[in-house]
Amino acid sequence: MEKTYTIVLRPEPEGGFTVRVPALPEIVSYGEDEKEALAMAKDAIELCLIHRKELGEDIPDSDGILVHSVSVSIAA
Repeated sequence: MEKTYTIVLRPEPEGGFTVRVPALPEIVSYGEDEKEALAMAKDAIELCLIHRKELGEDIPDSDGILVHSVSVSIAA
């Protein structure tokens, strides 16, 4: 069974990215660059789902969250 989850990569001031998974709030990970952050997210999600299954907890469906960027102008 394959599931798809939305992840959020937040750039950190010192470099790298913090990874969050809205559907799995217990996940917080980090990667030195975007590629590593994505790999860490995948590993964290897989481990989280295995752990939830072992505990008999629910495995959430793919979250279906839509993420968009909106640009705004701010008057000086």
